[in-house]
Amino acid sequence: PNAAGLVARLLTGWGAVLESVDVVAGTGGIFDIRVDGELIFEKKMLGRYPDPDDVLPLIAERIGPEVMRRR
Repeated sequence: PNAAGLVARLLTGWGAVLESVDVVAGTGGIFDIRVDGELIFEKKMLGRYPDPDDVLPLIAERIGPEVMRRR
């Protein structure tokens, strides 16, 4: 649910400019976020799963401000 919520927010805000969003299932409670291969967030930074508002600003720093989804 954490990853799905974040992906939904990413697609809503940046869907027009994202090439892809990959979600990789794992074990051990790992929750890392990478942009163009660069690690920008690890769950251990907060000691908990992030809310989208915890990580969306970090993503915006890398890919620019949110844009409206083109229909």
